[in-house]
Amino acid sequence: MIFEYKTRVDIGKVNANAEVTNKGMLALLENVACMHSDKAGFGIREIPTTHLSWVQLNWRVHIIRRLKYGEEITIRTWARDCSRAITLRDFEVLDNEGKTVCIATTRWTLTNIDTQSITKITEDIIREYDPETYTIMPDFEFKKLKEPEISSNEYVYTTQRRDIDVNKHMHNLNYLDLAYEALPGEIYDKVLKGNDFNNIEVMYKTAIRLGDTSKCLYSYIEGKHIVIIKSIDDKTLHCIVELW
Repeated sequence: MIFEYKTRVDIGKVNANAEVTNKGMLALLENVACMHSDKAGFGIREIPTTHLSWVQLNWRVHIIRRLKYGEEITIRTWARDCSRAITLRDFEVLDNEGKTVCIATTRWTLTNIDTQSITKITEDIIREYDPETYTIMPDFEFKKLKEPEISSNEYVYTTQRRDIDVNKHMHNLNYLDLAYEALPGEIYDKVLKGNDFNNIEVMYKTAIRLGDTSKCLYSYIEGKHIVIIKSIDDKTLHCIVELW
């Protein structure tokens, strides 16, 4: 089943040029994914009853045209390729003329909030989402992102209360904030002037929790701006963000 939602690009999703930011776009997609789960009966409101929560593992987003403040859009999302432990979810964003302005695919797992462990995606759950076989990115497949051996910029951050989400760890979109903070000044200045990255890939590994201090290491390799987010002692990989 394809779930659709019409909305407008609001003030919290745009930059100084009134264009949607990458975080703003991801927030729009995330909200509609939550609405779909609400309809399926496995959303945030049902967590106290189901004791189940979806945890995102990956993003791959391609922005075709940068939306402006106030534009009316339709966001379409659907589940696909469900297995016992992993499911994929795709997105397509259409402008008011029906033109595709953004496509994305994501990867998720289901966790039991009592045991904090991955749990089986049952046939009953799959049936409620009614997965599609169609994929918006037929030439893309999620693969393990690699850590660069050398970095040229570092940013250190201690997780604040405002970062914590319903799963009691840093909200997925806040990892993107950390990646942008790690960018060199001259690269970030280009972003501020409207030259944001139209391609995003994120791989989440180990959750960051309240009070954790993380370091974000920046590298530029083969046309990609790569930020590795690790524990301050280098022992734990939290996330890899690639922007280009």
